[in-house]
Amino acid sequence: MLQEFKKFMLRGNVLDLAVAVVIGGAFNKIVTSLVENIIMPLVGIILGGRSFENLALEVGEASVKYGAFIQSIVDFVIIGASLFVIVKSFEKFQKKKEEAPAPAPAPSNEEVILAEIRDILKQK
Repeated sequence: MLQEFKKFMLRGNVLDLAVAVVIGGAFNKIVTSLVENIIMPLVGIILGGRSFENLALEVGEASVKYGAFIQSIVDFVIIGASLFVIVKSFEKFQKKKEEAPAPAPAPSNEEVILAEIRDILKQK
């Protein structure tokens, strides 16, 4: 069972997925900080000095924090746009890589000999 687990963990797809999850988590923190500390304060300044973080609808003791929800939507849009750009760039790179002409394979010994025979027959 330990050998199977080791084999499973060392497969390329599992390692790639693990790296993607770690990088995605770090990227999420960066985008969240960008939205909370830069974008939303700037939007608040433009809209007359409002802080979206504290926007809430108070009903009795319940509080509907729609400002935090708006920040989460902005987070989602920025992360989605970033991933879209990254995926499109990667696809463009892959497409260019595929379009590059592959070098012609070296002729086999049989092909070389047949070409020599053809050239000799043309000379006669």
